[in-house]
Amino acid sequence: MKVAMGQFAVSREWRDNAETCITLMTQSAAAGADLLVLPEGVLARDIADPDLVLKAAQPLDGPFLSLVLAASRENNMTTMMSVHVPTADSRALNVLIAIRGGEIIAHYDKLHLYDAFAMQESRNVTAGNLVPPLVEVAGMKVGLMTCYDVRFPELARRLVLDGADVLVLPAAWVKGPLKEMHWEVLVTARALENTCYLVAVGECGPRNIGNSLVVDPLGVAIAKAAEGPALVFADLDPARIAHARSVLPVLENRRFARPELK
Repeated sequence: MKVAMGQFAVSREWRDNAETCITLMTQSAAAGADLLVLPEGVLARDIADPDLVLKAAQPLDGPFLSLVLAASRENNMTTMMSVHVPTADSRALNVLIAIRGGEIIAHYDKLHLYDAFAMQESRNVTAGNLVPPLVEVAGMKVGLMTCYDVRFPELARRLVLDGADVLVLPAAWVKGPLKEMHWEVLVTARALENTCYLVAVGECGPRNIGNSLVVDPLGVAIAKAAEGPALVFADLDPARIAHARSVLPVLENRRFARPELK
């Protein structure tokens, strides 16, 4: 599988962000990518207005996704990103969507909300209550996670035990002391401890670190971006997973049952 990581700074205007997403989709498809992963919360962002995620939220049939879905009809590539979707009680869900051929083929409501480091995502966002689905892309099974989820090893392990070869993680990882280290350590650990690939794509800009990366099943970072806008590619090889699981059979050697959502 050829994967693309489209790292960019999300603006206040959804039209600008839709245009950026579509440009990255066009460039990735032209380069032969099977999967494009974009950051978390691509509808709108403003560090001076933390409530914008709620004010700018759109339904899945709203104008932002209508434009993006139309663009996805031009190729066979799968694109994944996170958007905020309004709920009936005037709040929002943080929804990771997978689109292909002009359709939403899977979606996942973020389970773990970022109520940490003096921030409170739950102020505007309602947590999901279902384990994410797997999506097949280029013969490999992809599990869905979003940002803060990477700090909870149970979810990654559950997805891999369900059959995931690859974990995808759109994120908006906030800058701060040691935060870049946390990001790289956690992404590497989730890949290595589950002998799977992990594709982690971070938003860049004034608040967030960027630093998108792909880590392979033995904990090797095979592709990385810096702190600015970037489009980075990597090839994911099922043979590498098979090799890792033969020399490091942690999934076979485990003593604990499959994690369940409480």
